[in-house]
Amino acid sequence: MLWTGRVLSGLSALLFLSSGINVFTKSPMVMEGMTHLGYPASATPIIGIAALVSAILYAVPRTAVLGAILLTGYLGGAVASHLRVGDPPVGAVIFGVLVWGGLYLRDKRVRELLPLRNRVQ
Repeated sequence: MLWTGRVLSGLSALLFLSSGINVFTKSPMVMEGMTHLGYPASATPIIGIAALVSAILYAVPRTAVLGAILLTGYLGGAVASHLRVGDPPVGAVIFGVLVWGGLYLRDKRVRELLPLRNRVQ
């Protein structure tokens, strides 16, 4: 369970780090997506910083819960943006499940806070 969580979390962190870097390099694909969603090019640094900071916090065990919360907010914005223009937000929802699923499997504190089954006493 621990290694599965680490793999899922690692993939999530790499995805958001890559996303943040792509935003800063202003790749044509990213800029096309930003335009489609109605965001000006001037918004890219803020979005890139949010992705990078959140991913770094998520990757560090001590700050992983804070990182997951920030990534949830980031992905919530992605869901809202996609819904606003009529696109399905499936990718953002899947990434959110991946973020929290990975954290749940690798962090005992999260499993204790959110038990999936009742404990027999």
